[in-house]
Amino acid sequence: MKILVLGGSLFVGRHIVEAALAGGHEVSIFNRGVNQPDLFTNVEKLRGDRDGDLESLKGRRWDAVIDVSAYFPRIARATADLLKDSVDHYTFISTVAVYNGEGAGPDGLLDENATLATIEDDTVEARTLAAYGPLKTACERTLEEAMPGRVLSIRPGILVGPEDYTDRMNYWPRRIAQGGEVLAPGRPDRPVQFIDARDLAAWTIRMVEARKTGIYNASGPKDHWTMQRFLEACREVTGSDATFTWLSEEFLNRELFEKEQLSPMNSLLLVTEDLNHFNTISSEKAYADGLTLRPLSESIRDTFEWDKVSTSRRMTAGIPAEKEAELLTLWKSTVNV
Repeated sequence: MKILVLGGSLFVGRHIVEAALAGGHEVSIFNRGVNQPDLFTNVEKLRGDRDGDLESLKGRRWDAVIDVSAYFPRIARATADLLKDSVDHYTFISTVAVYNGEGAGPDGLLDENATLATIEDDTVEARTLAAYGPLKTACERTLEEAMPGRVLSIRPGILVGPEDYTDRMNYWPRRIAQGGEVLAPGRPDRPVQFIDARDLAAWTIRMVEARKTGIYNASGPKDHWTMQRFLEACREVTGSDATFTWLSEEFLNRELFEKEQLSPMNSLLLVTEDLNHFNTISSEKAYADGLTLRPLSESIRDTFEWDKVSTSRRMTAGIPAEKEAELLTLWKSTVNV
């Protein structure tokens, strides 16, 4: 197949290109050439900008397009209008942030029919957590209107793995490898869900090959991991002697998120009530259509190994060591430990 990837140089897009090449497909990538322009010597590189410079896409034809870079409906509409007569199939990488947390099934999980988050004015182009999900919802709708019956919208959960510049998972094995007393967020039995970007990428290519359409959640696993299981797996992978001290959600919300203005998305903390739905996603439809997940330990190990050779990067997530120590001391004085 001839596949066009809109993006393709960072994290998820990079893994999708690699999965497509591994599948023997002919790949073109369209981006500004700003991030890692020398990456992929064996793909066609089309330069341009989703916001107003689509010239290099004109007069071309592909079997399928995979869009990992549309955040705003206006951008999605412009690209779809240009490509609708040039591609047979359009895949949009959306997000489980499209859900507002309501409409769960009897099992307490949110499937593809759960209530969606909306925004009063979807022309507002704000890169905020509050706007992110609703604007992705609007992008999904815009693409389906432009190419009815030809769109596959995939809603992944939190994405982790090598090349993850957000450092949401990376922080934990790096911190736990240092040993000592580690601040652990919330309840030990709190469910956590995420998906290795490489698993998402491989499955996405299989879905494109099968010309699948419609909406699919893609998170994992079927039997939820807990935060305790995740942290213990980090300890096992890194061979650490770290111990965990669990700080309550209420305490962290007050002392960390409110006072320090730290995002609850930071390093998989996700202990605020309005983000609980990120960890209550049903992906049964995707599993039935072939989504598979690698072992948790493999994702942690590969991410940790990648992070170790990328230490020149400034860690963008996590809790600074001095703040972690301060919070642990304050917690112990509060609960009289």
